[in-house]
Order: sequence, then C-alpha cells, then structure tokens
Amino acid sequence: MVAPSPYASRLAQIPVERHEVNVRGGTTAYWVYGDPHAETTVVAVHGYRGEHHGLDPVVAYLDDIRIISPDLPGFGETAPLPAVPHTLETYADWLTDFVRAVAPGAVVLGHSFGSIVVAAAVAGGLEVPKVILVNPIGAPALEGPRGILTRLAVFYYWAGAKLPKPIGDALLRNGLIVRVMSVSMAKTKDAELRTFIHDQHDTYFSRFADRDVLHEGFVASVSHDVRAFAPRITQPTLLIAADRDDITPIEAERHLQTLFPQAELVEITGVGHLIHYEKPSEAAAAITRFLRPSADGRR
Repeated sequence: MVAPSPYASRLAQIPVERHEVNVRGGTTAYWVYGDPHAETTVVAVHGYRGEHHGLDPVVAYLDDIRIISPDLPGFGETAPLPAVPHTLETYADWLTDFVRAVAPGAVVLGHSFGSIVVAAAVAGGLEVPKVILVNPIGAPALEGPRGILTRLAVFYYWAGAKLPKPIGDALLRNGLIVRVMSVSMAKTKDAELRTFIHDQHDTYFSRFADRDVLHEGFVASVSHDVRAFAPRITQPTLLIAADRDDITPIEAERHLQTLFPQAELVEITGVGHLIHYEKPSEAAAAITRFLRPSADGRR
C-alpha cells in the first residue's frame, strides 16, 4: 500500500505532462509541471539513486513556476546512455545537452548528487541565468559526519557490482538496506511524514537500470563535490542547506558559499539531507524569492 503524500492535494492542482527527448544517443524521460507560459522555467535535477518524483514536494509549492524534471540516465524511466561509463563528466554533458534541447535559458536546480552534476555542467559552459543547489554536496562525502558509514557504502556498492549478478542485484535492491538508508537520513518526528519518506525510498530507490550504472553513479557521487566548480560559476547562486545534514555539515556549507563569486546561503533548521521531503515549503519560499525579477529587470 502506498503511503499518502502530505503534498498530494497541492500537487494535484499543478498540471503535469510526461515527455521524451533523445540526448547523447539515449532517450531521456522528463516531466513538465505548471503553466507552459510561465515567465520562469527551472530544470530540476534529482539526487543519486532517486528519480524525478523525489522533488515533487518542492514542485507542489512552486505553482507559479514551470518546472522541467528529468530522470537521470540509468534511473527511473531514463535508460543508461549507450556505450559510455556514467561518470560525472557524462552526467554533466548529458545535462548540458538536455537543457539546450528542451529549455535553453532555464534556471537549473540540483539536489544532492544533482548539485554536483549541475555545478559541473554550469562550470563547464552551460549557459543559465541562475543556479539553485539544494542540500549541496559541499565537502568530500568520506569526510562528513558519517564518514564511516560512507566507507561502508563504498564497500556495499563495490560488492554489489562484483558479486555474481543475481546475488549482487539482490544485495543492491535489498529492502532492509534501503530502509536503513531512509531511517538514517530522516530527521522528522512526524510519524506520517516518516512513513511517507520511507515509502518513497522503498518505491523509487531500486528503480535503477542495472548494477553497473548504479556503481558508476555512486563512484561519481563520492569522488566529487561542488567546491571544485564553485569559483567558475559566475551566475547568481542560491544554496539551500540543512543544519542537521549528515553528508555535508552546515559549517562546510557556509564555507562553500564563500567559494562562489556571488552566492547566498539559506539555512533550514531541524532537517537533514531530505529538505525536499521534510521542509519543501521553506525551500520553495527561498527559491521563489531568489527568482523574483531584480531591480534591473533580470530574472
């Protein structure tokens, strides 16, 4: 039984359409939310092992903005890209081509691993007016508050890729392990919200194409962070960070802000790495304010 979403009634009021586009030899599935004539379009990139559904709670509070939300290659309804390893460079090139094909000139938003993909693409030349990073990976994952758990995750994904395929697949899709991941990230005390979060992870965390792309994506996610790209991102940038994030501590996020030529940091309290599930209205409020036209008429 699917747990009811606390955001379902709001999301139901926003029109949504599913589309596909050929990008770098593969078919990318993406969803378009909101008024097609809205003044502002945001391309939203989800995190590792997730898919576009994860950002739906934030979309529910952005009813005046057109949102384009793709599934990353190898996750959800987007197949892996053919004949290439799924490195960070691959994902950044894919995002660059996707935005140019579907929404040139759009603002780009990335959550978690999506923040690294967005940062790499923009630093590499993707032309966008503004950048939004939610729960940005602002420090090496292996050095975070749960560095030991991250090292265990490295072994877990390595083992899943190296064991005989039936055993490796079973390990990577194991429901108990997915639940442990979910429990470790959720900070809310609201029982209904926790049930919804766990159901989301149970439903979508195993919708990856195969163990190879899952392992490649994990290596990309823990081998890079946003710091390396920040100095080359000259566009106005919004960082939305959590004060209880176990992956990037808030002190590292404050330092990350200083590496951008022009960035502001919004800190959301009482939440960890799941801002998009636990406090989407606060994130959406910060995004809406950031996207308002400035005094000189730019968006």
